[in-house]
Amino acid sequence: MKYRPTVGEILQAKGVSRRGFLKYCATTASLLALPPSMIPRIANAIESARRPSVIWLSFQECTGCTESLTRSASPTVEGLIFDAISLDYHHTLQAASGDQAEAARHAAMEENDGSYLVLVDGSIPTGNPGYSTIAGISNVDMLMDTVKGAAAVVAIGSCAAFGGLPGADPNPTGAVSVQDLVTDKPVVNVPGCPPIPMVMTAVLAQFLTFGQIPDLDKHGRPLAFFGNTIHDRCYRRPFYEQGKFAETFDDEGAKAGWCLYKLGCKGPTTYNACATVKWNQGTSFPIESGHPCLGCSEPKFWDKGGFYQPLSTGHFGSGATVAGAAVAGVALGAVAAAAGRRRKAKYTKEA
Repeated sequence: MKYRPTVGEILQAKGVSRRGFLKYCATTASLLALPPSMIPRIANAIESARRPSVIWLSFQECTGCTESLTRSASPTVEGLIFDAISLDYHHTLQAASGDQAEAARHAAMEENDGSYLVLVDGSIPTGNPGYSTIAGISNVDMLMDTVKGAAAVVAIGSCAAFGGLPGADPNPTGAVSVQDLVTDKPVVNVPGCPPIPMVMTAVLAQFLTFGQIPDLDKHGRPLAFFGNTIHDRCYRRPFYEQGKFAETFDDEGAKAGWCLYKLGCKGPTTYNACATVKWNQGTSFPIESGHPCLGCSEPKFWDKGGFYQPLSTGHFGSGATVAGAAVAGVALGAVAAAAGRRRKAKYTKEA
């Protein structure tokens, strides 16, 4: 087997400073709700790790998840972490095609049996095998064949995690998620349309450091990133609690940065890290740019009503209902904070 350099050797060859690398590890520890004492362990584990083999499968998708990853700010250490993995198969990024591409996939599976990671974006059609094929192989068959020797599977984007747009009513292709089919391997869901690049890299860093997948919520999402609603951390929340809402996109409330709940914001029911990690090198996120959250990281978000229609009063309304919702939000935040403290205690004890 040919020599695989360590991630540390690759980062050094690319000129990444020790300071920059440790800054990335500190950020990763913070995002994963780990104590500062874990930063050296994360750094040592990532530096000494051999390039993990990754097979990226793309099925019923729009390539937005790959775009999100490749268009992350460059050059950043998180981008270089992905340069440092052995991305042995990816429909969009690989140079090989046809028989050579499929030969590369099988070679990666054979050489790294039991240790490679499978990343999947796009839903899988089950209504008819001919709806989507690659090299004459149905998406279902390619997925099940590829995951047989995988250490873990990561569903990238809402289509792979929950069915997404292809799985929306009436779902003509019988689209399903990865976890609907893969039941004998650990599956991590990283939903979003598209997902945040840092979430993808942090999941990889967690696997390299601890050899295990992160703590997950009931939908298989990493709790570190999906443990709080966007509403919990939204900078517009004080206006929400004061009952100050924009009524239209160009009224005085909108110009003053008031809450976008009445314009259809799904932040109160959407779990994601958009309000804290943000996009474009931490520049902004949809709500900060004046657009309500669409709830894209939640199951069946396409089928939950109009994007610009406010949530029903059963979720949040006005007056007393709004006040009650604020109290509920604080309570949920306390539960998530307690979960974070338990994770810190767990990894501090292991260290």
